Amino acid sequence: MKIKNYILICFALMLSFSVFSQQGKQKRADTLFNKFSFVKAAKVYRELIDNRYNTDYATRRLADCYALLRDPRNASRYYKQVVKQENVPVEYYYSYAQSLRGIEKYKESREWLQTFKDSGGVVNENDFSKDVNFITRVFNSKQQYFIDKIRFNSKFSDFGAFEHQGKIYFASTRDEGVAIKRLYGWNEQPFLDIYVTEVGSKKADHTSKLKGDINSIYHDGPVTITKDGRTMYFSSNNFRNDIEKKDSKGLTNMKIYRAHLKDSLWADVEDLSINGDDFSTQHAALNKDDSKLYFASDRPGGFGGSDVYYVDINPDGSLGEPQNLGDVVNTKEADGFPFINNEGVLFFSSSGHIGLGLLDIFGTIKGEDESSIVDVINIGVPVNSNKDDFSFTMNPNGITGYFASNRKGGRGDDDIYGFHRVPLLNVEGVVIDAINTKPIPNSIITLFDDKGQQIAYIETDENGYYQINIERNKDYKIVGSQDKYIDDYRNFTSKNIQTELTTITANLILNPVPNVVKLAELNTIYFDFDKYNIRKDAALELDKIVNLMQNDYPDMVIRIESHTDSRGELSYNDKLSIDRANSTYDYLISKGIDPSRITEHEGFGERRLTNGCEDDTKCEEEAHQLNRRTQFIVIKME
Repeated sequence: MKIKNYILICFALMLSFSVFSQQGKQKRADTLFNKFSFVKAAKVYRELIDNRYNTDYATRRLADCYALLRDPRNASRYYKQVVKQENVPVEYYYSYAQSLRGIEKYKESREWLQTFKDSGGVVNENDFSKDVNFITRVFNSKQQYFIDKIRFNSKFSDFGAFEHQGKIYFASTRDEGVAIKRLYGWNEQPFLDIYVTEVGSKKADHTSKLKGDINSIYHDGPVTITKDGRTMYFSSNNFRNDIEKKDSKGLTNMKIYRAHLKDSLWADVEDLSINGDDFSTQHAALNKDDSKLYFASDRPGGFGGSDVYYVDINPDGSLGEPQNLGDVVNTKEADGFPFINNEGVLFFSSSGHIGLGLLDIFGTIKGEDESSIVDVINIGVPVNSNKDDFSFTMNPNGITGYFASNRKGGRGDDDIYGFHRVPLLNVEGVVIDAINTKPIPNSIITLFDDKGQQIAYIETDENGYYQINIERNKDYKIVGSQDKYIDDYRNFTSKNIQTELTTITANLILNPVPNVVKLAELNTIYFDFDKYNIRKDAALELDKIVNLMQNDYPDMVIRIESHTDSRGELSYNDKLSIDRANSTYDYLISKGIDPSRITEHEGFGERRLTNGCEDDTKCEEEAHQLNRRTQFIVIKME
């Protein structure tokens, strides 16, 4: 009996030691997780799962580790187990949906987003569920961007490429050739440094590190440089002069610093007023004239994880107050890596807008006043993928540039990719009346290819304007038509044109159909109140008609109709309108028009008002003026 009790006691002690051991292991894993050492934390959580200790909790944490390490395949593997757990927080439905996007399971992702919403989760209006046809639209849209290989990537993380004066500046964790490497706990890679290499270079090693006082023992990069090449803005950890500052959570946040070029070295590093110890400020970008600094920050008062801001740069170098770009750009998720091209268009990366994977790159659409952003667009494949796509920059030519991605097929973790852009090409123009040169709204525009096949059919707008997307390197025919007009057409080609060219102009001129056309208001002439003499402006219009009848249409026959406003007696206005018709007729005859080509010149008094300015109706003088007129009706054109 004593032996049996002894065995039981020993077993209980062993079990107790095992439990204590596993508790200590979980505490260690949580500590690593809270210190952002996700690689090491993941290893310990896997051990806990293997030992079947607090499995549900360890599985959730392990899935979170992989999500934070931007590994959607492993994240989705473990989130799939998590969402089957009882009483699981609904946020894990959302996390699972996001990881499914990262492995291109878009249909399943939408289903789990719906589950998240049905379970009480709040779905951002910019979320993937907003447009179920998004994937089809992105993959079927006309490709504008084409990928170019960059040869200086490493097996580590490379991103933030920025071209300036024949050199490429970028951030990288490559630290090969250095005897002692300091590793960043988040992903167990060396800390970022800023490198510079020549455009077209095939290699960049530790000797390519930027010279001067920029690189520190912690994270540095990426950078942007002013147009004159004298000032650099760069991201770096809150560590300068051998002093590291942490926030209340023990984190060393990012700041944007400014440095100046002196004797070919970057020096005089200065902290900026937009920074703070308790939040991160990073991803600097400048507008075309270097008057505004754009950046990303998770400072208080934003919409989500990180937002895009801008700040004015004053002539003396001081900075104004940061301005959040608002909820058209920023979401509840991560938004950052802003870039402004030479046309003032903002590009940025986001995990909160409708995308193909994790981080996607977006462009913005300006409002009519050019000062506001009214929408964002996903720039599509192949720049965006099912993984992280970010740090987009464009060269001043608007055609070439760079971005970074951790997509499959790269050399390392994050890789830099070059791109060249073939902008969409449009044919555009205005359809106008041949007689009065006024635009013709609602004209029918038909576009044909070189085989005569119809490929587009649209109407002009109220200004007679049209625009159609076309392919490059092809021949076309475009036809304009409208009731009461004779068709006009143009043959044109998009072959052998410059890549930078985005528009081909093809204006169309329609002649009125004979015996039907009424000359438009451009040729209507007007009179002063209670007068019938020909004013100077009316004489100019009459001279156009004379030229038209003598040179362009020598057989044209017209009729003259004159009118008054409603003020005055009816009989008086009848006589006044006849006087106006006579003075118009006399002017044309005096200029050499044969009287036989004017069949009638009649006055209609106030009987045919063009608006509601009738007797006893209060109207402005401008409205009455429209009624004191002479119009011309074409009776014959040939």
